[in-house]
Amino acid sequence: MVNVTQFDTYSDLPPLPDYQIVLQPSLLPPIPDKLLTLILPIAAYWGLSMLFHWFDTKDFFPQYRLHTPVEVSSRNKVSRWEVVRDVVIQQVVQTAVGWLLGMTGPDDVMGKEAYDMAVWARRIRIAQRAVPGVLALVGLDAVGIAKSLSTSHPMLAGAVMGGRYRTLPTITTSGNSFADPSPEFTSWEKTLAHFIYWYMVPALQYGIAILVVDTWQYFLHRAMHMNKWMYTTFHYRHHRLYVPYAYGALYNHPFEGFLLDTLGAGVAFKVAGMNTRQGTWFFTGCTLKTVDDHCGYALPWDPLQRLTSNNAGYHDVHHQSWGIKTNFSQPFFTFWDRLLGTAWTGGDVSARYEKAKVAAQKKMDQGSEKTTITHSNAVDSATQDPRPYQDDQRNAIGLSSIRLEDQQPLPPAGKAELQAAGSRQQVLDDKKDGGAQVLVQEAAEEKEARSLLKRNGRRRTASSFSQTDGLKGLKDRVTGIMHGRAGAILGVESNR
Repeated sequence: MVNVTQFDTYSDLPPLPDYQIVLQPSLLPPIPDKLLTLILPIAAYWGLSMLFHWFDTKDFFPQYRLHTPVEVSSRNKVSRWEVVRDVVIQQVVQTAVGWLLGMTGPDDVMGKEAYDMAVWARRIRIAQRAVPGVLALVGLDAVGIAKSLSTSHPMLAGAVMGGRYRTLPTITTSGNSFADPSPEFTSWEKTLAHFIYWYMVPALQYGIAILVVDTWQYFLHRAMHMNKWMYTTFHYRHHRLYVPYAYGALYNHPFEGFLLDTLGAGVAFKVAGMNTRQGTWFFTGCTLKTVDDHCGYALPWDPLQRLTSNNAGYHDVHHQSWGIKTNFSQPFFTFWDRLLGTAWTGGDVSARYEKAKVAAQKKMDQGSEKTTITHSNAVDSATQDPRPYQDDQRNAIGLSSIRLEDQQPLPPAGKAELQAAGSRQQVLDDKKDGGAQVLVQEAAEEKEARSLLKRNGRRRTASSFSQTDGLKGLKDRVTGIMHGRAGAILGVESNR
């Protein structure tokens, strides 16, 4: 416990209160907050993953699934045991780094809140000193305005006079007998200081942390795709999951997992100046968002998927052979992809997305032109600057030996065509788990999906379904054909 008495020379400002510092009690006694910071993100990872796992095994919400169970079992190049093993390894590293952060950081304390709010109130008072000068610049007399307002609006008059409130009671700092009596803070100054301290500052800290982690992950993630050695040495492992699922979100090479996820989040935490409890919520939020982005469902009522356009549909593009060199942004926002031209521009090019799009359209009561799974518009392919993909088609030497029918789906002409060429060449360059067989297999799945859509929508194109269409019959037929002929996503027989 620490007692602090304040002495200052701002005799014309309200004094700062004394305060007594004590250790902040644990959020969930008897678990210390620093230990909770290590436990909660891991519990959140497996908790949300198992929820989606339950959806998979029970075949819930098949209408929102981005890929069929057959694709999950046939296109992925890694066993589920290997995925679980590598995720646990990353979480062990994550826990060790978190422990070091906790040991090198101060303990959270309380008791200084009133003092800190008084500091903000003082800053508000000092900022008011500029008001008379600003009014003078535009030819207004602050003294005259204040006199006219002094009777009807005394608080406003005091603000116009530069924060000099003559009608307020005066107080003197108890610990400083030399301080002259000073007017106390106004109610609006206290309210604003309270709002800044409890809401604006934490919001700014979370905003900075999100900006840092998004920036960190975008540029490192992009580098791992643009640099052939980095991709084939480290990042290829994550892309053994061509059809992602929830608990594969942290399936990475251990070094990549440390560099991209663990270290990135730790740097964001430190740069934002968060305390332990703020870090707990930030790390847990990052974890939940990452799992949700890999869940394989375009759920229209999922708040994490409605929050930003960087969601399961957006990230799924990045796991496909034709979009693997696009959509690098993660885990929160897509601004770096948009600013630097690496967002996929081909629209919902795959027939696999049409089923989820129709279901989401019905659920959210939107027109089809407003509903996209990938958050991209095919029109952009023809209008956007082709950079940084301007050389990708010319450099896709291996792609010339692949038949056109094995390069499906076909992207629209323009930038998306270049993006798909560069992405497919990267898959061909992956000699461990890539190669031509990946393109052939994906093309076969795409052909089957398009055939299914054609049989169930002969009277209109797949993109022209309206809110009045009989979606229930379509849903039943799609579900029966695409899901009923195989076990659920984890190889467990459906109860249906």
